[in-house]
Amino acid sequence: MHQCNLGGIPRQTLEHSTLMYTHVRTYHSFPHTTHNTIVLSAADKLYTFEKSAKIFAEAKTLMPGGVSSPVRAFKSVGGEPIVFDRVKGAYAWDVDGNKYIDYVCTWGPSIVGHANDEVLDSLRETLVKGTSFGAPGPLENVLAKMVIDAVPSVEMVRFTNSGTEACMGMLRLVRAYTGRETIIKFDGCYHGHADGFLVQAGSGVATLGLPDSPGVPAGATKGTMVATYNDLKSVEDILKSTQCAAVILEPVVGNSGFIKPTKEFLTGLRALTTKYGALLVFDEVMTGFRIAYGGAQAHFGITPDVTTMGKVIGGGLPVGAYGGRKDIMELVAPAGPMYQAGTLSGNPLAMAAGIKTMEILKRPGSYEHLEKITSRLVAGILAAAKEFGHPACGGSISGMFGFFFTDGPVNNFNDASKSDLKKFARWHRMMLERGVYLAPSQYEAGFTSLAHTEADIDKTLEIVREVMSKL
Repeated sequence: MHQCNLGGIPRQTLEHSTLMYTHVRTYHSFPHTTHNTIVLSAADKLYTFEKSAKIFAEAKTLMPGGVSSPVRAFKSVGGEPIVFDRVKGAYAWDVDGNKYIDYVCTWGPSIVGHANDEVLDSLRETLVKGTSFGAPGPLENVLAKMVIDAVPSVEMVRFTNSGTEACMGMLRLVRAYTGRETIIKFDGCYHGHADGFLVQAGSGVATLGLPDSPGVPAGATKGTMVATYNDLKSVEDILKSTQCAAVILEPVVGNSGFIKPTKEFLTGLRALTTKYGALLVFDEVMTGFRIAYGGAQAHFGITPDVTTMGKVIGGGLPVGAYGGRKDIMELVAPAGPMYQAGTLSGNPLAMAAGIKTMEILKRPGSYEHLEKITSRLVAGILAAAKEFGHPACGGSISGMFGFFFTDGPVNNFNDASKSDLKKFARWHRMMLERGVYLAPSQYEAGFTSLAHTEADIDKTLEIVREVMSKL
């Protein structure tokens, strides 16, 4: 076996627990170009999932669809999900003993790597003091100050137990502050499963082919207007005709796949909301502390009025938060009349994991590493797609990425919906069988961590090229 080079990206010999590769020089259909087609040797063996299948079969008799969250069921990619046994660093192992390079990272929180030793040590130290207080604890102050120092829009913060819960509190808050009921969200943006947000919500809803959810009363979504992402006119048309409490968006979409905003779009939203007396809300549950230490608002230099957070700030434990200007946040009970509460909010274990995770992220070179490996990963995927004749587009910011099986560009959910979902399903299964774990939906972003290495990217891109050659 040998090394080759594609577009400046070094291809190292792949050493995998169950895969061995041979390279055969062939000629591409385009003139004056050549490429390496990777073919499986007789000794190669794809992963099998007998134990996962047995456990999942039982799970389907115990839990709806066999899962605790819909997208985990692999409905959009076919086949059945694998059942995890353990995780560490950039890797996951299933109950059949298969090892994967993980680009889901528990849907974003594991930015410093799974089961990071420093985070585990902090959790052990906290665990002996108790798992839940139901009373104020000093770690809440520590994490609150870290969030306030980092996120430009946040002067006060309220911790919750999930991103959905944070968005529910935020929704009530913006209506209480403005005295208005109508909100604007964007097609394909997901803000949790609260009734008022399940309108053109992307993510799991899009994956399951449901425009909304049965059981949501008509009145619950009466105050929700939907605009088109990256389209300022669609927003202003609503603002002109309706007094709106807030414009709410994912500043980088992760629930319709990975979609970047234009700088003009975010700048325009800030101007329009100010002009029409509405609040601007960034849902940074996914982007917060992932694409930059201060979130998307720090990355793009646009400061909203209110921000929701989750995932990374809990270091892999259940957490959420919403925060904003002090005059807005002082409406939240008990400081003000807007009620929101939670038994496990500010849980000491989540606070401890979040504090240590954020300490690690502040170290020099953290985000530079994420940017380097993630941009190289996406560039390699797109190069392989082009080499083997598959229309594709995509991109990344720091440790968040995505690509679509379509020529693009993809600027909103309608563009994303033009992707070849059947091809993505084949791609996903073939990557899984070869040891790369990706989000089981075209409509989900991917993630990297500080634990991912250049060698992990080398190995992944070897597998990418083999799979692209066989799609």
